[in-house]
Amino acid sequence: MAICLPDTQDDSPEIPISLTRVGVTGVKKLLQLERKDKRPIILVPTFDAFVDLPNDQKGVHMSRSPEAISEVLNSVTEDTSMEVEYICAEIVNKMMTKHEYAKRVEISMVSDYMFLKESPVTKRKTQEMAKLIAKAVGIRENGEIKIRKSIGAELTGMTVCPCAQESVKESNKTELLKFLDEETVEKVLDTVTFASHNQRGIGTLLIEVPEQKEVKGNDIIEIIENSMSSPVCELLKRPDENATVLNAHANPVFVEDCVRNMMESVAKKYIDFPDDTIITARQENQESIHRHNAYAEKVTTLGELKEELNLN
Repeated sequence: MAICLPDTQDDSPEIPISLTRVGVTGVKKLLQLERKDKRPIILVPTFDAFVDLPNDQKGVHMSRSPEAISEVLNSVTEDTSMEVEYICAEIVNKMMTKHEYAKRVEISMVSDYMFLKESPVTKRKTQEMAKLIAKAVGIRENGEIKIRKSIGAELTGMTVCPCAQESVKESNKTELLKFLDEETVEKVLDTVTFASHNQRGIGTLLIEVPEQKEVKGNDIIEIIENSMSSPVCELLKRPDENATVLNAHANPVFVEDCVRNMMESVAKKYIDFPDDTIITARQENQESIHRHNAYAEKVTTLGELKEELNLN
């Protein structure tokens, strides 16, 4: 005869305080996304799953969240149309059913993601890595469930400091004027690439995906790459290295510029998305001449962004 075990999570807590987020973190799974006429994408994502908890319940039914993740992933392995943000939305929907007491459910997914590119000059194919991000949040109101889902990426690139470069340029101008006329000096300044200190930039972009709309992960990666001074490559031969350094120093950007560049690209590419679409962009530059890092971020709606850019 089976033993009936107590369900203490449904007891009343000694201190009747509601909690905003309770759940599990670091749930690792294998996810294979089938693609029509292409090789499948293999991901090993890490999931974090949370629900809110009312003040009259002692604890959440913790096992139900990883159970929901497993059930959804097992059901989508043969679906060639399912994108990662829709998978997160399906997990939220299932968690809402399993956690009937929850008014808010949240799932996030992060996975290494490999994409192919060519080096800038020799055109050698190289495997590059980014982090693929997906999120979904479900809200239960008046018996209805509304789910908002997002997709994003995190990518490393290269930035060149404009301030230091201008200082070096001005110093060199002063030295050149000691033995060259001003017209010749100006020609030199227009021709020569001037030094600056570099940073390894880490850009992150997250875009909410409305119903009946699509945002491709590779498009987000391209936007992040183009927001910095230069992309970086795992494989660079000498001509590629030369081109990368020259191109980067021809396009110096502050950490603030990177976020603004991402936001402008998103506003123009997804201008037909609803105005309440939420966009998050952040950039962290790992400094080479300081022990600290530089950081910038913007969270806004597409409508607010279009208004700032006069795109309405």
